[in-house]
Amino acid sequence: MESITLRTATPADVPQILRFIRDLALYEREPDAVLATEDDLLRDGFGETRRFDCIMAELTDADAATPAGFALYFYNYSTWRGHAGIYLEDLYVSPEYRGKGIGKALLTRVAAIAVAEGCPRFEWSVLDWNQPSIDFYHSLGAVMKTEWKGMQVSGKPLKALAALSK
Repeated sequence: MESITLRTATPADVPQILRFIRDLALYEREPDAVLATEDDLLRDGFGETRRFDCIMAELTDADAATPAGFALYFYNYSTWRGHAGIYLEDLYVSPEYRGKGIGKALLTRVAAIAVAEGCPRFEWSVLDWNQPSIDFYHSLGAVMKTEWKGMQVSGKPLKALAALSK
């Protein structure tokens, strides 16, 4: 009988985390967008200054544990609420393991961490074309923001903006 096991990622998981990130980028139609390396993940997830936390999901049976997905998150801060929150950067379950409750298990674990740590909000983004995920998130009580739109600056525009600083 297979069961879902969730555990905190370790440095030994970094190659698998990077594979999941690349698989997610392929699913999200951005296969060439991943620039992260194993060294980046080791530095930022397991180094002196941690920038993210990660939970690994495995399907376990009597013989083995098979990596099935992950949730990578970090803390943000709400000036309005005066508390830290959690932002879920990536949630991914390998296609062959979807429909087994792994995504829900990962989301509920991160939600439990948020509640245990006094974080009043737990946020993430979803692509507007990813209706199966949108429906799944709605089924868990998530509400889609309609008035706020995400903004981003990166690459050359980021360097140009930074150059304006005095």
